[in-house]
Amino acid sequence: MSRSSLRSRAVPSARRIVTGSAVFLAALGLSATVPASAAEFTPSSTYSAAHPSTEQRAGTLDGFVIENLPDGLGTPSDFEYEWEDVSFHSRVWETGPDSEGAFKVDLTVKTLRGEKLTDLEAVKDFLVEYEEKEPGDWQLEPVKVGGYDALFAGNEVFYFIEPGVAAEVTIDHDRFTDEDVLDTAAGFHPEPTT
Repeated sequence: MSRSSLRSRAVPSARRIVTGSAVFLAALGLSATVPASAAEFTPSSTYSAAHPSTEQRAGTLDGFVIENLPDGLGTPSDFEYEWEDVSFHSRVWETGPDSEGAFKVDLTVKTLRGEKLTDLEAVKDFLVEYEEKEPGDWQLEPVKVGGYDALFAGNEVFYFIEPGVAAEVTIDHDRFTDEDVLDTAAGFHPEPTT
C-alpha cells in the first residue's frame, strides 16, 4: 500500500489552474504548453481523474497511516476543525448521490489532539460531551486496537495513543461489520518513526 501523503500543499491558484488544465487536456489526448514553473509542480495526492482504488485513497492523515479499508467505499474528503481546545483531522468517505440527491457517510477516520486528552477515560468524557451522548446509555466495550486501549460501540471505536493524542473510527453499520471497523482502526495508527 502506498504511504504517500495525501495532505494538500498550498499552491498558488494560477499554477493549480494551469496544471489542472494541462492534466485535463492530456486526458482528452490534446496538448498544451505548460509554463516551466507549473510543469515542476508535483501534486502530493494520489487522486486521479479515473476513480482511484481504495488503496490509492488511503495514505496518511495528520501523521497517521491508513492501511486497512473495507471495499465499497465512496469518495474521500478531508476536514480540519477544533472544538473545546481539541483539534480534529478527519477523512470521510461518502457514497452518493442517491436517487434523492443525498450522500451517505461510509467511513470516517479522525485524529484528536489536545491537552485534555490525558488517558482513555478523558477521551471518553470528551467524546460524551462532543457527541452529546448520555453517559449511561453509551454501551462501550473495552478492546485493544493494535497495542492501544480502546472502547468499542458497534459502529465506532476510539482509542488513546499517548497524552494529547487519540483516534476514532466510525463506520456505516448498515453496510459494514464490527470486524470492518476494528480492522480499519487497527490499520489507522501513527506513522512509524525511523
